[in-house]
Amino acid sequence: MEVLVFATNVTHQGQVSRVNALLTGLPDVTDWNFDLDDCDNILRVVASGLSPRHIEMLLLSAGIKCYELAD
Repeated sequence: MEVLVFATNVTHQGQVSRVNALLTGLPDVTDWNFDLDDCDNILRVVASGLSPRHIEMLLLSAGIKCYELAD
């Protein structure tokens, strides 16, 4: 398992619900959460075998911008 960390443009609950619908359907995702108090509206995804690019493209398909933050 690894923790992938992304900056996003998510600012409200409706967008969080869209992300929930996308990530809940992925068997390789075991947990995820947002920190909307952070200036980058952080999304953390705990997953196995998923590339950051896969998450970025999945969220982009729902109109949500995100990019992986470097360690």
